[in-house]
Amino acid sequence: MFDSWFTEPVKKINFKMTKVLSFISRKGGSGKTTNAIHLATSLSDAGYKVLLVETDTNYTLISSRKLELFKRKEKEDKYFPILASEDHRVAAEIEEIKASNTVDIIIVDSAGKTTDAGIRELCLVSDMVIITTSLTQNDLLVTYQTVKDLLPAKELNPDLKLCILPNRIHSHTRMKTVKEVLKNLEAEVIDTYVPQKKIYTSPSTIEAEKRYASIANQILKVLK
Repeated sequence: MFDSWFTEPVKKINFKMTKVLSFISRKGGSGKTTNAIHLATSLSDAGYKVLLVETDTNYTLISSRKLELFKRKEKEDKYFPILASEDHRVAAEIEEIKASNTVDIIIVDSAGKTTDAGIRELCLVSDMVIITTSLTQNDLLVTYQTVKDLLPAKELNPDLKLCILPNRIHSHTRMKTVKEVLKNLEAEVIDTYVPQKKIYTSPSTIEAEKRYASIANQILKVLK
């Protein structure tokens, strides 16, 4: 099913203002970070000016970037920047960056233990929130709770697009089946999913995975 999508290039959209896309989940291991990286590298490869922000104070993304640069013997300014932030200050930093209008898209990989206040503030400065989930019962329960936690912020930010990105789905699963499982969630299900394949589990912060392009395009379709 997905093999025919792999050659599709990421489409370039000219955004008038900086767009903010935040990955949020109440549970670690849902695919939030891996998809944030895949999306950032895919959009950067397509010519977008991207800023990737992480609020987990372990700063895994920045450490991964430094390791990749060391192995390649390259300088960081060749690639899109990764900003280290924290739950309590990321919203204010995003507002400042948006005002400068120097990047096309800010992608936020929020911490797994983000506070309720942090979630609310991040949602208020975001154009789109993506919740990644598999179809396992445990992940679905966490996703349900995450959506429930985000709905009050959507009332304060009516333009916020609250979306579900199905992740780690068997590649022969029909999208109709995925949507049926997720239909009771009060959020838009992105019209694609991330297959359960090894190539999606260890993304590079430098090199785009070409087979993620079709997923990036579906996300952009909702974001624009």
